[in-house]
Amino acid sequence: MDKQPGATGLPDGSGPNRKPWTPASCSPVPGDAPESPSGSHVEWCKQLIAATISSQISGPQEMVNRDNKNLPALRYGAQVKMTQNQVPLLPGETIQTSVKDVMYICPFSGLVNGTLTITDYKLYFFSVERDFTLDVNLGVISRLETISVPNQGANTKGLELVCKDMRSPRFAYKTENTNPDVVELLAKHSFPLSHSMPLFAFSYKEQFPVDGWKVYDPTAEYKRQGLPNESWTISKMNASYELCDTYPSVLVIPTNITDEEMKRVAVFRAKHRIPVLSWIHPESQATIVRCSQPLVGPSDRRCKEDERLLQIIMDANAQSHKLTIFDARQSSVAVTNKTKDGGYESESFYPNVELNFLEIPNIHVMRESLRKMKDVVYPTIDEAHWHSNIDQTHWLEYIRLLLSGAVKIADKLESGKTSVVVHCSDGWDRTSQLTSLAMLMLDSYYRTLQGFQVLVEKEWISFGHRFEARVGHGDENHANSERSPLFVQFVDCVWQMTRQFPSAFEFNELFLITVLDHLYSCLFGTFLFNSEQERSAKDVQTETVSLWSYINSQPEEFTNPFYVDYQNQVLCPLVSSRHLELWSSFYARWNPRMRPQMPVHQTLKDLLFLRAELQRRVEELQREASSHSLSSPEHSPPPSHTGTPLHTTV
Repeated sequence: MDKQPGATGLPDGSGPNRKPWTPASCSPVPGDAPESPSGSHVEWCKQLIAATISSQISGPQEMVNRDNKNLPALRYGAQVKMTQNQVPLLPGETIQTSVKDVMYICPFSGLVNGTLTITDYKLYFFSVERDFTLDVNLGVISRLETISVPNQGANTKGLELVCKDMRSPRFAYKTENTNPDVVELLAKHSFPLSHSMPLFAFSYKEQFPVDGWKVYDPTAEYKRQGLPNESWTISKMNASYELCDTYPSVLVIPTNITDEEMKRVAVFRAKHRIPVLSWIHPESQATIVRCSQPLVGPSDRRCKEDERLLQIIMDANAQSHKLTIFDARQSSVAVTNKTKDGGYESESFYPNVELNFLEIPNIHVMRESLRKMKDVVYPTIDEAHWHSNIDQTHWLEYIRLLLSGAVKIADKLESGKTSVVVHCSDGWDRTSQLTSLAMLMLDSYYRTLQGFQVLVEKEWISFGHRFEARVGHGDENHANSERSPLFVQFVDCVWQMTRQFPSAFEFNELFLITVLDHLYSCLFGTFLFNSEQERSAKDVQTETVSLWSYINSQPEEFTNPFYVDYQNQVLCPLVSSRHLELWSSFYARWNPRMRPQMPVHQTLKDLLFLRAELQRRVEELQREASSHSLSSPEHSPPPSHTGTPLHTTV
């Protein structure tokens, strides 16, 4: 297999049991040629599926007059408790007020008159005359803006909800003595932390048959990777978070380094985020190690314990005598950080170390890029300048940089059999993006529904990505410079990979969108607070519900019907700009002109059902053929179709 230009794929040399998988080879299972018996069967299935989809698409399309996410009715998490005014409520959710004769200023169909209800979790607007419903969970609101409403009378106020998920619904309502202050009430429940109130996740009381808090057990995950071993040990030295208050309590560190040495290393690394193992290659024992920048400063300070630690990490991998450091930052920024007591590893002080800067901009650049994207996709779209406007946001360029960096990391481990150290400044933003994406490319387990949850819990949540600061949960300070869509970027990169490898991931697009929706919603405790220590202090696991409880109680809703469990396959995504595309079904989903006529998730559910029916029929035919061959020994047995995934080449 040839390596794609520009480090976009992993070359050969990945070992006898691990195979690089490029987008052009998404069907590596033999026997699927149309001329083979199994290939003929697959072709027949493809035709049947195509006919099914065609009949659905060509059928009459119902006009959808709802400005919502167009998501399916799920078994769990549905708002089923109904009150007299027909507002659906979640367990633990209570109505705060209802205001009649409110106008929703729809950017697509004009003014819609109806009733606005505010609960402690959402805003719910319903119009009887138009059969129109709009609901916005309050956690997604970034700020409230007062707007002018012409020609509606002096006592009419306008309100715009500027949301974190790319929409900004507007309303107009009469200010009367009998009505409560809508803005004040919305602010109170949209930004509860700013009003000394708890987040709604601590009031949500739904019971699920699956406990999502049990998804991630760090010791079990490291054991799955083959740890501990002679070179690496599972350490509890951070059990009370005294070594590093933003790291998890369970860490994997080299066996032949003392606790005292690690404490000295912690002083030399920003925020005490020492180099620790994230992932180990099952064959070469090359590792992905993550940390923060070294505090070398303008005087080029050194730490012999830090230098020894990196030497031990390199020596733990017998197949390579080098160690590669991937610094996510732009080199110019790293140099500037050095003048502020930060910096980077000097190749003069760290023997056999290769330093690479990935040139990824900082969180402020990413925040501004997404702001520009929102202006492009909502509420109106400039069709004539669509591509140039998207290009000017630079969003896809930053997605390319992240994917390209992750590919370089994966390539260094898989092909170069070399251990890598990944860091940015503090090691909780771009570092999490890069390590998790590289691990997703290298380890097929993380591409399963549960494995992806483990990946997010491990590399993002437990290792201290500052979700509360980056998202702004319950905080009215929308101008806080700490906010940035780093996790959204990561999920976008995952979506780009699912487009190139449609059968490599067990989860579907609805799963990714659901995860991002609840990144903001404050309905579940999964993404709350900034660190494991903070979540432990707030009793998050006992006082709130996990998002994974909701997901894993109805996994069929989030399953990819084309998934094939190809173990030991390394993904080699193409990362040039021409292979990337805007995730319109997420960023532009509030614009009805950008939605597919038939929701994709419904097609996938139909395909899952059809696949099950076809597989059941195949098994029946095989049993019939088997019984026929037993009764007629002179006939040779028919060729077996087992082992040929139905959905490999669809």
